[in-house]
Amino acid sequence: MALKATIYKADLQIADMDRHVYGDHALTIARHPSETDERMMARVLAYALYAEEGIAFTKGLFDVDEPEVWVRNLVGEITLWIDLGQPDDARIRRACSRADQVIVLCYGSGCEVWWKQIASKLTRFTNLTVLQLPAATSQALAALAARSMRLQCMVQDGEIWLNSETESVPVTLTRLQVPR
Repeated sequence: MALKATIYKADLQIADMDRHVYGDHALTIARHPSETDERMMARVLAYALYAEEGIAFTKGLFDVDEPEVWVRNLVGEITLWIDLGQPDDARIRRACSRADQVIVLCYGSGCEVWWKQIASKLTRFTNLTVLQLPAATSQALAALAARSMRLQCMVQDGEIWLNSETESVPVTLTRLQVPR
């Protein structure tokens, strides 16, 4: 018998003053049985940082042909593809050919080693951004995880904060590759 996803609910308030994006989002997050709190909260962070019309969580770990988060336009084209972790270069190449913009958010330990191994294979992609979330930050975000969450994401002058009702986590992302 296959294990089922655990459902998490999050009320997410976004105030991104850098992009002038503001809003309240009622999220239902299906957490795959093999997914950690760290990975789930990295998905929530990615959603908050790139929120726009049409953004949605996908089947993610349930479907290997989909990213974790994406934005599709009204005709179904993928305008934004967000992957998490350390995907292989073939997956990233496929994503870059399918979407207008691709974001890879590497979190936890091992990002530097992973990036050194595949960076030279991906430099030609002008629609690829690779960001690193430090291990200490991703672990602090994991501590915010609860079956029912009230979260606030604030972005101002490049500074990012993800807050719960009891904790505040400053988020600093390192840009490993940005579009040319």
